[in-house]
Amino acid sequence: MYARRKNWPFQGIVVRLRHSKVYVDDCSSCDTKEGILDQIDRELELVGPLSDEQRTKLLEIAEKCPVHRTLMSGINIRSQLA
Repeated sequence: MYARRKNWPFQGIVVRLRHSKVYVDDCSSCDTKEGILDQIDRELELVGPLSDEQRTKLLEIAEKCPVHRTLMSGINIRSQLA
């Protein structure tokens, strides 16, 4: 949506995700201090003749996505029978 509004030559995106479990000791950027964490590695392939500056800006915007922000903040799931 941002690239379209800016009239950038953005043709599409391919997103690859990989989920793994990592020990906190192996995660220098994690806030949690003990145990095992879920880690998602995300690779974004931006399709189109974009400049390095445009690609960097689109990556910044992806980091602000509501789904990304929710996952980064942690999730509390409560279940009940209906």
